[in-house]
Amino acid sequence: MQRKHSEAHRGLFLVDNKGDAPLPSAIAGSSIGIIGSGNTGLALACYLSNQQHAVSILTRDKQKVQALSKFKQIGAEGRLEGSFPIQGITSDAEPFCASSEIIFVATVATAYRQVITNLIPHLRSGHKIVLFSSKFGGSLEVAKMIEDAGVKGVSVVETDALFACRAQADDYVAIKGIKQWTLFSAPKKSSTKQSAKFIQQFFPDLEEADNVIQRGITDFGAVAHPVTMLVNMNPIDRQEPFLFYVDGFTEKTVLLLEQMEKDFRSVAEAYDTSLIPMHELLKRYYGCEDCCLYNAIRTVPAYQTITAPSTLDHRYISEDVACTLVPLQQLAQKANVKTPMIDSVINIATILSGVDLSQSGRTLAKLGWADKTHKDIIRLINE
Repeated sequence: MQRKHSEAHRGLFLVDNKGDAPLPSAIAGSSIGIIGSGNTGLALACYLSNQQHAVSILTRDKQKVQALSKFKQIGAEGRLEGSFPIQGITSDAEPFCASSEIIFVATVATAYRQVITNLIPHLRSGHKIVLFSSKFGGSLEVAKMIEDAGVKGVSVVETDALFACRAQADDYVAIKGIKQWTLFSAPKKSSTKQSAKFIQQFFPDLEEADNVIQRGITDFGAVAHPVTMLVNMNPIDRQEPFLFYVDGFTEKTVLLLEQMEKDFRSVAEAYDTSLIPMHELLKRYYGCEDCCLYNAIRTVPAYQTITAPSTLDHRYISEDVACTLVPLQQLAQKANVKTPMIDSVINIATILSGVDLSQSGRTLAKLGWADKTHKDIIRLINE
């Protein structure tokens, strides 16, 4: 059911949630296109509209097109409060690309190949693409697709989704938390530096990653989501409700997350970068107790009311395994690094899904690295 909007306004109430940073003041603007009308797409549209940017949305969801076309507003509650205007919403990529200087991709990472295939005929030199929930190496995959299609002059930069949010209706979103900090990267170090001023105009607290590998592993969701889904698979499969982060862990099950973190760290070290400890990462994201991972997870303000998925067929497995664990496993193999927890989760997820995720996921071939050596990859990312 849609919520009836009041007259459009740009109201921003900074709720005094522990650890949430003040949102940036409005920056007058650019023509922004957002691909995706789910949780993150709606939250991002409100955030950028609040900065006085002209925001349009591209979605395959005909119901969303109909619902949002009527008022051309999106309501938000929580960390961002108010009703925020959009320029329009369409399912046609051609006018969307023509009217958008900057394109944010706010879909699940498993949809990137379809999304970019749809965009390529309409991209032009000067377009900037921001992958807003990239997982591992999204900018590499997208840049390779665009280059293989012969399109020149399109820049691609990736970061992590910044919002803990849930859509309440087709035109209304609850924003439970906004990350205070995360990393961004382009495929190469030199292009990351070139992107810094551009990306930080929207998100001033984002920092440059050492390289695209560090950005890809700086992702608490990829460490936590698949393991948490698997250790709670019975209640999830029975559709028994529980709070995903508050009730989904015990001190014993957190040991599995810590092993996953060790695997991530081993890959980081093999490629000359570092991994921020997950408890510290949550502290930087949202604010929480960071004395240990178990307490950190249970004290993140934004996690207190997030419920578990009601199915194992969920992006917490399909996206995080296919688009982060698979390429990490293959990078580890290049460097002769063992990743026992990553291997185990990929194997179990493959059995549950009935899909060979090591083949269908974001392989090194899709990143353009299949024929590269360990040393080649280190050289490429640091150019």
